[in-house]
Amino acid sequence: MGVVETTRGGKRSMLSRVANSIYWMTRYVERAENIARIVDVNHSLNLDIPITVNQQWEPLARIMADTELFNKRYNEYNEENMFHFLAFDEEYHNSIISCIRSARENARSIREIISSDMWEQINTLYLFVDDIIKNRAEIESPYNFFRRVRMSCQLFFALLDATMSHGEGWNFGQLGIHLERADKTSRVLDIKYFTLLPSVADVGSPLDNSQWSALLSSVSALEMYRKQARLIDNKKVAEFLILNLEFPRSIRYCLGQAESALHSISGTPDEAYANPAEKLLGRLRSELDYKSIDEINDSGLHEYLDHLQVELNTIGDTIHDTFFAANPISPEYS
Repeated sequence: MGVVETTRGGKRSMLSRVANSIYWMTRYVERAENIARIVDVNHSLNLDIPITVNQQWEPLARIMADTELFNKRYNEYNEENMFHFLAFDEEYHNSIISCIRSARENARSIREIISSDMWEQINTLYLFVDDIIKNRAEIESPYNFFRRVRMSCQLFFALLDATMSHGEGWNFGQLGIHLERADKTSRVLDIKYFTLLPSVADVGSPLDNSQWSALLSSVSALEMYRKQARLIDNKKVAEFLILNLEFPRSIRYCLGQAESALHSISGTPDEAYANPAEKLLGRLRSELDYKSIDEINDSGLHEYLDHLQVELNTIGDTIHDTFFAANPISPEYS
């Protein structure tokens, strides 16, 4: 891979605060949408299949990597506690209300950059959720609540594409969306494979198939998967969500989109890199280009997904150091 040396001029430094706000605004909206989708699918699954409460709700805290925090604040894994924790807990930084509030505050700080339609959409969504909390309103239909959150987030992203110039700021938004999406897809797949299935004997059973279908639904992939494979097969599901080049929530697709956004920001040609973030992201994307699902399974699906999550966290940290830190790094590579 070639090396391109770039400099960071006054314009890029001036935009670091704006870029950071756009990046986190879109990450938080994407996170809120993912949480709404996952909890909604889990609620529906709970109505359909006979498994224990712990098997049904504990994995949601694991997906967010926050089981320790949940255990400190709640005494039982059940629907009511998990709904409150993931949707309305204002002290939990990954709850829907916290994510939407953080997205709104980032949007407020860059109102001169984003469109008025984007601001109105995120503000309306925040007021909707905040009103439920302030008035202690009961949710008559969890399905309707989570659907509104999901559709509101999707409308925000549609407005991002349709009303914001597709320049540097928009590319930072795409970077945030696709890194967050890749991370959540990996976590949802990992939790199903590693914790949900009661025993090996259940593999291929109606329970197993229901859970794999629910997993696909939680990342809006069930319909697209069925267009390629009629039967639910855990190996094919994993392959679809990790390696598919066309589905917009597959890990490989998301990494490709994130890398494209990084290259657009830096002006670096494809297959070259100008900063550590591009190097790490390009290396991880290339790794997936040459991986097969058999190789992943042979090394252990859980272990490989754990590797992906560690790499994504490192890339996120490096993006911060490269573009958003007070003294951004600009290393020279030999």
